[in-house]
Amino acid sequence: MTPLHTPQIPVVVLAGFLGSGKTTLLNHLLRNRAGNRIGVVVNDFGAIEIDAMTVAGQVGSTVSLGNGCLCCAVDASELDDYLATLTRPAARLDVIVIEASGLAEPRELVRMLLASDNPRVRYGGLVEVVDAAEFLGTRERHPEIDRHLAVADLVVLNKTDRVSGAALDAVREAVAATGGGTAVVSAVHGRIDPGLLFDPALRPEEDDTVRQLTFEDLLRDADGDADGDTDLGADGHAHAGHAHTAYESVSFTSDAPMDPRRLMAFLDSRPPGLYRIKGFTDFGAGDPDHTYVLHAVGGFLRFEPRPWARDEARRTQLVLIGSGIDTDALHRELATCRVPLEPEPAGPAGTRARPDLPDVPQARLDADDELERAMWGVLRHVRRPDED
Repeated sequence: MTPLHTPQIPVVVLAGFLGSGKTTLLNHLLRNRAGNRIGVVVNDFGAIEIDAMTVAGQVGSTVSLGNGCLCCAVDASELDDYLATLTRPAARLDVIVIEASGLAEPRELVRMLLASDNPRVRYGGLVEVVDAAEFLGTRERHPEIDRHLAVADLVVLNKTDRVSGAALDAVREAVAATGGGTAVVSAVHGRIDPGLLFDPALRPEEDDTVRQLTFEDLLRDADGDADGDTDLGADGHAHAGHAHTAYESVSFTSDAPMDPRRLMAFLDSRPPGLYRIKGFTDFGAGDPDHTYVLHAVGGFLRFEPRPWARDEARRTQLVLIGSGIDTDALHRELATCRVPLEPEPAGPAGTRARPDLPDVPQARLDADDELERAMWGVLRHVRRPDED
């Protein structure tokens, strides 16, 4: 059995109708991977595009499914085979991206991923790419796009340079109306900030003289600066025209423990535009032996309890990422989730008449019972070692 605290690799599903710019966005992520090792599952339907062939050029890092749609599999076992290959410790991958066929059904892809019994992966979100210039026409031909947008965790409104003024506003309103509060970011040529999808790799830089070639290297060598996008920034590193879409990031730290019921109420009613939440949560007396690693993307939420390290500061540290979010309001809402400092009830009138607890105030016992019940709201989002 794999231990509960096995490191998990986020798996991001990249979906969208044919021509929306999924492969362009994927190639952008591979060029700007923030030091991450990215594994890719390319799910092509019919002829493999040139960009997809470029992506699939590195043996051992990419699995191309060829003809057929991934979501047509009977169950998750086939996907698990590919994920097992990419999640082997020897591969040392940080992120996995599934580029779905333009004809794929996103809901089924997400279902298959969540049904995977591979303990080394966790859901990294469904990213739906939309062609802003063709959206209204695509919607007429394929009304199911509304259903796709409704289950997306992040919508990338691509090719916005081809739409302007009132037409772009109309597209934004139409997308927002179908997405149910989903974060919507704009992009040109698929250039979004990778920080929306994954964190920079926290590892020492490898020795360039001995390291293996990466996708980033291959793509840079393949097209160089042919598209006119690549410029050197002040730090000497290549930046793809700095066309990254803007997003907001909120950091929250609290030395006071978090109230589990209040925090769960906040997480269950996340505001529109909030895409990811990550960090560590201290529930104080709710579980004094563990800090809880929090992963949230779209409507998905997972807690992972981890024992406190020796001399580790007991505090809550969260980062919230989204587009169009009210950062001040998020700070205020999270501040109200802290355990309030209340005076100790005193006096014999507040003491429960129990022979085993003769001097414990009634209010304290009631509070302990309430805290235990509140923690069950957190624990239902913890994956058990034997969870199916």
